[in-house]
Amino acid sequence: MSRWILAALLAVALVAPASAHADDQNLQLFNAVSQTVQRYPYFTIFDSVHAGVADGVVTLTGKVTMPFKASDIEKRVAKLEGVRAVRSRIDVLPVSSFDDNLRLRIARAIYANSSLAQYGLGPNPSIHVIVERGHLTLDGVVLNDMDRQIARAVVGQFSTFSITNNLKTEKEVKQDLEQL
Repeated sequence: MSRWILAALLAVALVAPASAHADDQNLQLFNAVSQTVQRYPYFTIFDSVHAGVADGVVTLTGKVTMPFKASDIEKRVAKLEGVRAVRSRIDVLPVSSFDDNLRLRIARAIYANSSLAQYGLGPNPSIHVIVERGHLTLDGVVLNDMDRQIARAVVGQFSTFSITNNLKTEKEVKQDLEQL
């Protein structure tokens, strides 16, 4: 499970090149980028970073809660062997006590739910809660569609301007990886 969660937290977006060798190199580089982001000590369930790799060029997208996180992640990825360039398009979420409070309440509700508690185990919980100006996005990986629906139902009780459920199942992530 952890291999797929690790890959899916970054929402695989590899661009498929012409040769199988290039595919392998891109996949290896993507895995290295994924591990680098996941091992970043300040990466939390309130951050979401996606990576795309094409011919050694890594494109980072997503949202983080603090400006230093975006630059730190970019620097760490740039040091990886095989990285020719890094295009960082990571946005920093605005400072907001309302959003902070909402993040915490939603995360507690998700991980306190008996059906979803398993996703909170370990150093890198697989459901990420992104709140920007009252708009909620769920990001990450769950085992099945039922858990995705349960997560959506749990967060539906909160007053948000909108809810976007970007959770993927392990099966969907595996299919994404196999299409490369």
